[in-house]
Amino acid sequence: MKQYPSILGISKHPTSKCIAFKKYDGSNLRWEWCRKKGFYKYGTRNHLFDTTDEIFGKAIPLFYSTYVKSLEKIFVDNRLMEPITVFTEFFGAKSFAGLHDPEDEQELILFDVWIYKKGLIDPKTFIKIFNKIKKAEIIYSGNLNKEFIQDIKHGKYPVTEGVVCKGGKEKGLWMRKIKTDAYIQKLKDTFHSKWKQYT
Repeated sequence: MKQYPSILGISKHPTSKCIAFKKYDGSNLRWEWCRKKGFYKYGTRNHLFDTTDEIFGKAIPLFYSTYVKSLEKIFVDNRLMEPITVFTEFFGAKSFAGLHDPEDEQELILFDVWIYKKGLIDPKTFIKIFNKIKKAEIIYSGNLNKEFIQDIKHGKYPVTEGVVCKGGKEKGLWMRKIKTDAYIQKLKDTFHSKWKQYT
């Protein structure tokens, strides 16, 4: 099952146009689809899960009730090549750094789609194809410059954790993440010397 690639930090970044999407503080869940089986395989970043999973099991009926019918129609209407892996963030009001309260009410948000032999969909195409379903909020569109980076870090945009900036397409597709100073400080206060493991 396709794993989502690691996203580099902002220390070395392209100085080009990007679309910045809100980064949600939760866990990356992946969902694999093909025509014959539909959505038949579910995983976190590192392992597969089913409805018996104590934390992520409830994400399966949530995914079906929120996304499946709409996604399958989009795949068929756009003749997208299978298999397809959909990436969503799983989070709730009490989620933090990939940790979740079992009693919390979580939700899912679509943030990326991988297509066999093509890779991740570029940001402009992603927005166009999936324009009618719930997906990661667009925070900014423009040049990835020092001013924008500092504005994110200093909390001048309506995000808690930060943003993921995406640009280019196909083999030239790139991504960078920017986290707010407040979120980094919360990681340090919570995890102390181990805080970098949660970035």
